[in-house]
Amino acid sequence: MNAAIADAVPAMPRTRVLNAYWQEGRSEVLRYLRNPGFLLPVILFPNVFYAMFGIVLNHGDGEAARYMLASYTTFGVMAPGLFGFGVSLALERDGGLLTFKRALPMPPGAYLLGKMLMALCVAAVVCALLLALAFGIGHVPLAPVRAAALLATGTFGVLPFCALGLFVGTLLKGQGAPGLLNMVYLPMAFLSGLWFPLHMMPGFLQRLAPVWPSTHLNALSLSAVGFDTGARWPHVAALAGFTAAFLLLAARRLRRHG
Repeated sequence: MNAAIADAVPAMPRTRVLNAYWQEGRSEVLRYLRNPGFLLPVILFPNVFYAMFGIVLNHGDGEAARYMLASYTTFGVMAPGLFGFGVSLALERDGGLLTFKRALPMPPGAYLLGKMLMALCVAAVVCALLLALAFGIGHVPLAPVRAAALLATGTFGVLPFCALGLFVGTLLKGQGAPGLLNMVYLPMAFLSGLWFPLHMMPGFLQRLAPVWPSTHLNALSLSAVGFDTGARWPHVAALAGFTAAFLLLAARRLRRHG
């Protein structure tokens, strides 16, 4: 019966499908651009920290400024994925917006891809501002090709945190999601060695570090700015696996619980 009904419904033309994806992504980006209460803390927080610790209190050490540029890039792209995805999804599920979206004649993946586009744009802005600080004020010695590599790494590095935020957004109601994500956000940054090298941490914490996606993204960021962190493919594979696993878990929960 369901198959007969599906056959009776004419397929949406491809141009309309693509336009639906485009309009959803555009609407999501515009919605967050009009919400400075979310954007300003997410964008300014890592930049203010980098300006303080990476430039002002650094006393002109170019190597340290380059190291912290990579670390604060990793730190800066975590928030758009975790909070832009996780908290907003939990709030919109509570408010019934997700149910309303499902009733609209739009592709089912457009809602999630729109949020992902928003997170990619915000991550790119965070990375670009950090690079502007590093070049304009910190005078960090960094070749343009390495700056471009760091920008690309940071922008696409937001995706594993989108997947984690999406999964948390399916677990909790809107009021509980910010608390849990804050319990994940700062400890994960600390335990991944973003603010000091991992070898300075206790042995058991060093062994736990590969569990966190921020550890692998930070290794790629450090490699992008010229530090030797070994082969890149294990970190890329770990991030891809982490992203796929949490996207599948989140999709399963959304199918079962809405």
